[in-house]
Amino acid sequence: MIVRWGLDALPAVCAEAGVGSPLLVASPRWDGIELPVEPRTRWTEVPSHRIEDAAVEARLGDGVVALGGGSAIDLGKALSAAAALPLVSIPTTYSGAEWTTYYGIRRPDRRMQGGGSGARPTGIVYDAALTLDLPRETTVGTALNALAHCAEALYAHGHNDAADEEALAGARLVSESLPRVVEAPGDLGARTELLRGACHGGAALAGSMLALAHAMAQAVGGRYGLPHGTLNGICLPPALRFNARFAPGAVRRFGEAVGGDPAGRVEELARLGGITRLREFGVPEGDLPELAELAAHRAGNQANPQPATPVEIEQLLRSVW
Repeated sequence: MIVRWGLDALPAVCAEAGVGSPLLVASPRWDGIELPVEPRTRWTEVPSHRIEDAAVEARLGDGVVALGGGSAIDLGKALSAAAALPLVSIPTTYSGAEWTTYYGIRRPDRRMQGGGSGARPTGIVYDAALTLDLPRETTVGTALNALAHCAEALYAHGHNDAADEEALAGARLVSESLPRVVEAPGDLGARTELLRGACHGGAALAGSMLALAHAMAQAVGGRYGLPHGTLNGICLPPALRFNARFAPGAVRRFGEAVGGDPAGRVEELARLGGITRLREFGVPEGDLPELAELAAHRAGNQANPQPATPVEIEQLLRSVW
């Protein structure tokens, strides 16, 4: 992966990635931004399930540039896969989506339409200045998503020393810098450290895999179109308590990195965003058994140190309902 810092590095990254005439994926929020690369055309429906329509536009050029959060980058990955073109991502949140080849497809109402893999992520350009106006809920939610990547990379099937190193570095940075960003949202230094933590978390995710917390968050978020990052902040603490029985060393190392009781520290950080219970999102209590069944069959749960049963997952979801 080509990784550079500063938006002025975008032309060089695109050149190295072989992207000279890209489709730009960016929502209308970014209408006023001037990129140092001229896109051939632009797709502004983000998120979008009209993959083939957008892929037709992408195939007229030689690559895809995705500017935005996880929804924009996941759409960019879907187009990269459909058109067999390289992708350069410019993340504006802390989601970490820019590191992986798989993606989720959401309709404009944010409900899950499907997903896939086979994207060709080739380059990433980070610029913390693009995160300065993120609302608190989005800041905390996507940072907690990054933290979940760090935690799960330490114990998911496929974990390894290189990914562990990235995960621990990312966990430390996110834990230390997120409170500073919430206290002073315009602090570019703190925003940069938080983005570096997310970068490490994304690299850990790419080198390892997801686990139980993501399986629960994906099941709930996909059903109701809820923010993925905030749901990870809700689902990670019970997953950590569950996994402390099966991967105690990994959970302990994560706790050392974040500077406290593993699950308790995540809960403390999640409270900075305001929403900490599923019922606050309007998730019906009666849907929990079905959501648990869906989560149990997701790849993240199957990659957990010990896959949780639907009954166990229902108990975990009830603990945060």
